[in-house]
Amino acid sequence: MDLECIPPLDTLTSDDERFMREALKEAKKAFIADEVPVGAVIVFDGKVIARGYNQVESLRDATAHAEMLAITAAEAFFGNWRLEGCTLYCTLEPCPMCAGAMLLSRLDRLVWGAPDKRHGANGSWINLFEKPHPTHALTITNSVLSSWCEQPMKQFFRNKRISHHHRLEVDDDEIE
Repeated sequence: MDLECIPPLDTLTSDDERFMREALKEAKKAFIADEVPVGAVIVFDGKVIARGYNQVESLRDATAHAEMLAITAAEAFFGNWRLEGCTLYCTLEPCPMCAGAMLLSRLDRLVWGAPDKRHGANGSWINLFEKPHPTHALTITNSVLSSWCEQPMKQFFRNKRISHHHRLEVDDDEIE
């Protein structure tokens, strides 16, 4: 993942874009670690208080999504599981597990970048936010820096396909 996958700071026009840039920095860490490149940050009072990036493979934990790790870090920051007044920025539309954690932790706002057609829980696959929650409302802004957020995902899976194809060629050569 090249530095070009993170937009230059002077091109950003809103706080949402600036904080999404921080989430993209986290996604870059995941990419370098050979994890699906998703990054998240949690902001309170205009400051990043927690960060996370996908670590499913390295931790061997299906719940180690960027959003989950950022939520846990924010809870530790406050010493409380209630994250009222916080905004979570994530480079990818959250999955159902992460969407549930966002509601349960009482985040005020979610901002995400790229849609996830396979697992997205904000309308791309299913919409867990369409029905009013009985105890908590979450404001959502989507598609912030979406092309920047899609780029590392596309590159990651392109690399995986090339690597898989190369392994198949090597295996075929060994058979002959």
